This record gives sequence, C-alpha cells and structure tokens, in this order.
Amino acid sequence: MRAAEAALVALAILNIVAFAAFGFDKARSQRKGQRVPERTLLLLALVGGTAGAYAGRSAFQHKTRKQPFVMRLHAVAALQVVALVGLAWWRG
Repeated sequence: MRAAEAALVALAILNIVAFAAFGFDKARSQRKGQRVPERTLLLLALVGGTAGAYAGRSAFQHKTRKQPFVMRLHAVAALQVVALVGLAWWRG
C-alpha cells in the first residue's frame, strides 16, 4: 500500500471513529452514563475526523444546540480549510 493510500485509509478510519464517538456519547447522555469529553470529540475532529464529527452530529442530533461546542467545531473546520488552502498555495 502506498503512503497516500495508507493516509486515506487512516483518514477514513478516523472519521468512522469520530462518527461513532458522537453516537456513543449521545447514547450515554440518554442513559445518564459516563460521557465522552467534549475535548475528545473536538480532538478527533482536529486530527482529521471533521467530516465524521459533522456527520455524527447530524445523524444523532447531538451537540447541535450547545453553542460553545458548535463554535469550536466550526473553528476546527475553518482552521483545516485555511491549512489546506495554505498547503495548496505553498505547493504551487
């Protein structure tokens, strides 16, 4: 497997994990169990699981009204867009 393919597989797995973390946290919140820390959910998004985080948020209707969290997730996504644009510009 080439490095690019391995990176795509890792990114896909990371997004699946982020999606699942939102589902798990939603289930735990409904059962009053131990929750996934918001910091963990945001970290999963930051390291590449943003699409999975947004998909999980939507699919499970979870963390949709909690404004500080929503703003932080949007900030993570914006930072990633800026980084990708910067990388594309740098590589020419």
